[in-house]
Amino acid sequence: MGHLQLLLRMALAIVLAATSHAVYIVEGDKIESNEIYDNVVVNDHAIEDEKETVHKDSEVPEAKSGLKLECNLTPEQIAEIRSYEGRVNQIIEYVVNGPHKGKTYDTLATMVDQFGPRQSGSKSLVDAIEYMQQISIDHGLDNVHTEDVTVPHWVRNNESAWMTSPRLHRMNILGLGSSVGTPPEGITAEVLVVKDFDDLEAHADQIPGRIVAYNQGFENYGQSVAYRGRGAARASKLGAVAALVQSAASFSINSPHTGNNEYEAGVENIPVASITVEDAEMMSRMQERGQKIMVHLVMGAENLEPVVSQNTIVEVEGYDQPQKVVTVGGHLDSWDVGQGAMDDGGGVFISWNALVVLRDLDLVPRRTVRSIFYTGEEQGLFGGYAYYEAHKSEKENFQLLLESDIGTFNPQGIAFSGNNEATCIMEEILKLTKSIGTTKIERGMDGGPDIEAWEKAGLPTGSLKNQNDRYFWFHHSDGDTMSVEDPNTLDRCTALWAAVAYVAADMSIELPRTYHNTTDGTLIKS
Repeated sequence: MGHLQLLLRMALAIVLAATSHAVYIVEGDKIESNEIYDNVVVNDHAIEDEKETVHKDSEVPEAKSGLKLECNLTPEQIAEIRSYEGRVNQIIEYVVNGPHKGKTYDTLATMVDQFGPRQSGSKSLVDAIEYMQQISIDHGLDNVHTEDVTVPHWVRNNESAWMTSPRLHRMNILGLGSSVGTPPEGITAEVLVVKDFDDLEAHADQIPGRIVAYNQGFENYGQSVAYRGRGAARASKLGAVAALVQSAASFSINSPHTGNNEYEAGVENIPVASITVEDAEMMSRMQERGQKIMVHLVMGAENLEPVVSQNTIVEVEGYDQPQKVVTVGGHLDSWDVGQGAMDDGGGVFISWNALVVLRDLDLVPRRTVRSIFYTGEEQGLFGGYAYYEAHKSEKENFQLLLESDIGTFNPQGIAFSGNNEATCIMEEILKLTKSIGTTKIERGMDGGPDIEAWEKAGLPTGSLKNQNDRYFWFHHSDGDTMSVEDPNTLDRCTALWAAVAYVAADMSIELPRTYHNTTDGTLIKS
């Protein structure tokens, strides 16, 4: 930069600081496309005006059109947020280089090694919930308690699939959640492979009495998961006796990935399982050659009576306005394969450790910081919706809600849903974490399923933005183990989580809502 340019920029900064509002317009990159939930675009209600601009040191969150957003924070607001730099650096140093280094990894590993996968209704989930309460008490956290949630109780039992023609081949399968079982002797039927729902309908006359196998490919999670969720019901309507669905995976080493299946009322429930990408593609090739494919499928799956589980809540209670809260969290339940370390043990333990760090450093904020470990997420967001229903009357007390449920890989910042002013405030907070490279803010929360109801109600919500390109390599599979996690990366995730939660809970600034309730309970834009 030339000397004259430098002088001009300094003069401009002085002029702006002297005005009642500081306005920053800085060039930056477009918001990056989302490969994870491609069906979830930048949330419309998070964009107040596509013609606005927003300031940032290096990146500018942008609406889908690419037009920038504008920030008009007062010098007083900016100065207050920047006054937390010392305390944020204290948090970062303590976690990344100090006494807490490696502890998020260690505490997560201890839990998942001890309890393994934690499916809704299982004893391992019950034990893990009790464990989280006990370690929270042991670490001096406040108001440790649970809230009851009724959750489904589906069990896999024994399952197998063998291709018997055109050759004998053992298939790796995982039954999908809520699937019914086969008769004890199993089902043997000819397979029809289809590439999508249009292909299914085009071959409707060939489907009765057959097993339908979907070879839909993986363009993105939203596209692929539609077949996992609705494939069985769509096939059953046309007379199929069972369904096999290519795993929703962006990479495969012959490993199936499970997930939830959704039946339709009035449609016969048929057994459904995920198969590997390799087997789906192989059967498609065989069919193209004109070969007859036969499969023998055995599934002992059962849908038992629902059971009562619990959301787990722990806090660092605020010193001035304890009824007002900032929440961080993840879901404690998992599928019954792997260890549930990535999905979502990592989210739970960066949230738990964030509170432990604040307690260790005696950083007690103005408002309460609350960690919520949701139950029953995998089979229908039961814990998240139960928490919302139980606390929606207190929504004016919620300053910010954060959830991490899309991986704890290299952290980059926050994917945030809120109005323009709230986004500007969050962006200013994130600047304080520059030393660990987590200053990015992305418009539209992505990866906070348990807090979606709060987002829809117009409250500021956010999720961990991280470099999770490999997330669907391991998602809902036996590969979801501690080997996915990295100690140093978890430290940085924890430091970001603790810093943002602390500043948001302690600053005098109230994050504005996107919407306000009217007297009749409807929502209007602010």
